[in-house]
Amino acid sequence: MIRVASYNIRKSVGLDRKRRPERIVEILNEINADVVALQEVDRRSGLRETTIPREMIERETDLKVVEIATRPDSIGWHGNAMLVRKDAEVMVERRHDIPVLEPRGAISTDVYLHGEHLRIVGMHLALMRTFRRQQIRAVTNQIQRLNAQIPTLIMGDLNEWRPGGSLEEFGDDYTIATPGPSFHSSRPVASLDRIILRNDLDLLKGAVHHSDLSRVASDHLPIYADIKVSQRITL
Repeated sequence: MIRVASYNIRKSVGLDRKRRPERIVEILNEINADVVALQEVDRRSGLRETTIPREMIERETDLKVVEIATRPDSIGWHGNAMLVRKDAEVMVERRHDIPVLEPRGAISTDVYLHGEHLRIVGMHLALMRTFRRQQIRAVTNQIQRLNAQIPTLIMGDLNEWRPGGSLEEFGDDYTIATPGPSFHSSRPVASLDRIILRNDLDLLKGAVHHSDLSRVASDHLPIYADIKVSQRITL
């Protein structure tokens, strides 16, 4: 079993309007995931530095940063960052360009973890449905051109309020897991955060993480899923 999680941390600013990255770190420890996709991890202007110090992640969690960033003070790209268990082998990191009206991007990494190869994609999609459709098509087309043997999972804040809508662009090769309402954290009504599994992965469990901290640390609640690889490969 492998646990994956996705969390829009709103630049580590909670509902109390205080930037407290230590809360985010504690929530990550509560979830205890092997792979985490973060959204809105970096500031949007200036040096775009991370709002969670790299040293804090390395010191206080069992996770490490996947080296996606292009700026020295950042841990992400267009706010997207990926954390993996410290004993995981990171084989490759990628930044994916997607159609945008506002600054957006997607990232992916291939990892070897718990005896399995996985490809994990993290993304934060646009507010406008037209662009969301284009962005999903762009990412899935880019993933399709890579080594198709590696079991693939996509997760993030997809900004889609409906069960269908832009999510239809994933097609028949993917299963969309909607663990439950994750936005707004004070009174969750919308399932904006989702985990999408290609058909070479099985979903064992999916849930929204509720805790005293997660209800105030961001305007989103984190989601997670326990998965297993349905078809092993040898690279």
